[in-house]
Amino acid sequence: MRPRLLFFSNLFPTAAEPYRGLDNATLLHELEGDFEIRVLSPRPSLPWTRRPFAPRAADESLQPRWINAAYLPRIGGPFNHVLMAVSARPAFEEVMREFRPSVVLSSWIYADSCAAIRLAAGRVPVVAIAQGSDIHQYLCMAGRRRIILETLPQAAAVITRSRELSRILEAAYFPAAKLHTIYNGVSLETFQPRDQAAARSEAGLPLAGKIILFVGNFYPVKNPLLLIEAIARLKEAPHLVMGGGGPMQAACLALAERRGISSRVTFAGRKTPREIATLMNAADLLALPSRNEGVPNVILEAFASGLPVVASRVGGIPEVLDNEVLGRLVPEGDINAFAAALEQQLATPRDTTAIRTHGERFSWRATADAYREILFAAL
Repeated sequence: MRPRLLFFSNLFPTAAEPYRGLDNATLLHELEGDFEIRVLSPRPSLPWTRRPFAPRAADESLQPRWINAAYLPRIGGPFNHVLMAVSARPAFEEVMREFRPSVVLSSWIYADSCAAIRLAAGRVPVVAIAQGSDIHQYLCMAGRRRIILETLPQAAAVITRSRELSRILEAAYFPAAKLHTIYNGVSLETFQPRDQAAARSEAGLPLAGKIILFVGNFYPVKNPLLLIEAIARLKEAPHLVMGGGGPMQAACLALAERRGISSRVTFAGRKTPREIATLMNAADLLALPSRNEGVPNVILEAFASGLPVVASRVGGIPEVLDNEVLGRLVPEGDINAFAAALEQQLATPRDTTAIRTHGERFSWRATADAYREILFAAL
């Protein structure tokens, strides 16, 4: 009989938001051969914003269940994990009675993992996943820091998605023996080197000239405005493709127009993984000027595609972009240095095979094996 795993996190996809927490769903499907799995996904909601959720067809085997979890914006930092636990308790207790999980896996430290530990109350071990901003930002907020450092040591283990996150937690006197770094995985079948001309034709992109690719949310932490400014400073005239979306997209378009490069910027919108893979095959490099990161999946996907990367030297990025064959690292926020690194990388012959070989280290199979070992140890 397989042990039973309950996944508890707001980061899980729905039919309407198929990319939210997609890495978590992919991981769970990789673990299905070893565990019976159910999903509870608490979504922080104000009373007038509560809405129904529906699963993707691919996730129906996990029987996901969504919970509209009460929260207080801005002032709720010290209380939102309690509000989430109160909102989720009826569903959690029902799962405890009927499914009887052997272990709980929870992604996003605050409020989700703190709420899961509170709900489990020692009856079942909890393994928590630290993703990035839930440590980088929240440990800098006095109220959340106190709750995290009081609650998180009760977890059986904490998985961090970069060594830098483990270092930050250790520096906050979190027990080092409970910390385990596991990078996210990549679909090596979806992301692999393919013919560039064919990819450009499929994506409707220029067949001639250099193409720089950005993939991410248009949020301040991703710093897309810096990339547009850096592109405008290049002597050559590469085409910039920006995949993704978010509240800063209008500002990015306005900056491109002011700098006179709007004809060389394509806003591609949100894409499926297969469409992102096509953009990576079409591009000459991936650019990621983030202010902060864990280890973003898009970099690992670029490596699997044989694509070099120019990125800010922040978070866990230097852990995986660790030699010049893979690309270049730039001081965070330095526009001139970023522009220079883009020019240098575009002028450097690409070693597609070496980059792909590096990317093959990050398969979902290897990631799932590492998770399995920790989850079984927690039982």
